[in-house]
Amino acid sequence: MVDRIWLKHYPKGVPAEIDPSVYESLVDLIDESFEKFRDRDAYIFMGKTMKYSEAEEASRSLAAFLQSKGLKQGARVAIMMPNVLQNPIAIAAVLRAGYTVVNVNPLYTPRELEHQLNDSGAEAIIILENFAATLQKVLPRTKVKHIVLASIGELLGFKGTIVNFVVRRVKKMVPAYAIPDAVWFAHAVGIGKRLPFRKPKLTHDDVAFLQYTGGTTGVSKGATLTHRNVIANVLQSDAWLVPSLQKPPHVEQLIFVTALPLYHIFALTACFMLGTRVGGALLLIANPRDIAAFIGELRKYKVNFLPAVNTLFNAMMQHPDFDKVDWSLLKVAIGGGMAVQKAVADRWFEKTGIPLSEGYGLSETSPTLTVVSPEITQYTGTIGFPVPSTEIVIRDDDGKDVPLGQPGEILARGPQVMSGYWQRPDETAKVMTADGFFRTGDIGVMDEKGQVKIVDRKKDMINISGFNVYPNEVEDMAAQCPGVLEAAVIGIPEGTGEAVKLFVVKKDPNVTEQDIRKFLAERLTNYKRPKYIEFRADLPKTNVGKILRRALREEAEGKKNAA
Repeated sequence: MVDRIWLKHYPKGVPAEIDPSVYESLVDLIDESFEKFRDRDAYIFMGKTMKYSEAEEASRSLAAFLQSKGLKQGARVAIMMPNVLQNPIAIAAVLRAGYTVVNVNPLYTPRELEHQLNDSGAEAIIILENFAATLQKVLPRTKVKHIVLASIGELLGFKGTIVNFVVRRVKKMVPAYAIPDAVWFAHAVGIGKRLPFRKPKLTHDDVAFLQYTGGTTGVSKGATLTHRNVIANVLQSDAWLVPSLQKPPHVEQLIFVTALPLYHIFALTACFMLGTRVGGALLLIANPRDIAAFIGELRKYKVNFLPAVNTLFNAMMQHPDFDKVDWSLLKVAIGGGMAVQKAVADRWFEKTGIPLSEGYGLSETSPTLTVVSPEITQYTGTIGFPVPSTEIVIRDDDGKDVPLGQPGEILARGPQVMSGYWQRPDETAKVMTADGFFRTGDIGVMDEKGQVKIVDRKKDMINISGFNVYPNEVEDMAAQCPGVLEAAVIGIPEGTGEAVKLFVVKKDPNVTEQDIRKFLAERLTNYKRPKYIEFRADLPKTNVGKILRRALREEAEGKKNAA
């Protein structure tokens, strides 16, 4: 057992341990809240509210519809939607039916979507019509047999007709597609109301989510998150955050700002799961990049819980209407997915009076491993203390614990750590130690109180607004472009985040930057595409011919400092 020095410094009221056995499965957690809070608002989207009782009925009906298709318990069902009203209903329905949720980024290219559907073995998908054209291109090469289509306005009543007209005809946000066997979401729910629903017998070891992550190789792998993993992380988050959420003034019902996409593990656990457990209302934001519209939604409510990434906090504060939002009942603001910067945290506290805490975790850990106390009043520069029932150690390359204050790789052990990568025992073996610790791939130090600080990345991963970009994948695609001889990718600091920079050695002197951008646009999601492209006569390499990304980063840093 690790000497958990951090327990002496825990915030008041936070327990050392949590007990995941209080629920047999996530379905029990969801069912409990649907019954307990049935008269409360569950979801708010574009002014439309849905009660917990309505969410219970809709998700049970959709679950019955899915069960009627003959899918066996444990079958994988993909969900490919932004934060629209159907998304949380779909998550609840898939889990309640006894299936595994495969979260899919709706901005994926056909290549990326095909890989994830085939790797997971998904047999059904619930997808927003805006992305159906992408699905159509790959459908014949997948195992997907059942398609449920949703539209943005579908559940919004009369207003929804107008919304859909604007989305489809005015803004032209729905590319043409033809999937004749698809069933509309509302119709599927309607059919399911008349069908029997069988509550599955689930255990802690059943798989709840396949959460895809690039890992160290850039090959997208599914982190296998069991019901126990996610229950544990919900209870850990509850134990850490709820004392702050319950502090005066009293709020009858907490409003959870759900601006981070629910297909991202941070929002999935911190908003959908924790929000459901405490009976909160999820304020669903489909496109947080539209800062004006986002701020406009925030002005309508006195929100209480706001998880986001550093770049989003910063962008919000840059907007002229930020100060028109009533922050008087905001109790917890927490940054995750990427480092929170001191300038952003200090400004946030100055403007709202609420500290900007920071959490740390990964898809493989459901996600939370450490959190800064929400009670802080100034930026700590750390990622906080390990959450209850979690052990963190810092080890060197030989697997030995390093002294406090010395850098090493951050390793974690706890009930929230995944059971492994989906059907990839070789990759799982690379990240799990013999004594059950997960290698995060991040370099950190632990201080005398047990607080952890990240000092560097072991991986070459690039972080774009909380989403991981893996150089191997971008380099591989760029190298396939006609006329390209060699390619190298690094992340360079820009603003409050990072940008992708691609270095290219030409094979054909006539290849242009535009040629490369067009080629990559067809194969990579927007955030993975390089913002900067630089042509080189050659690239720095080791004596065995491996491209030295580190040298490129150091050179870029040198140029920046010289400027």
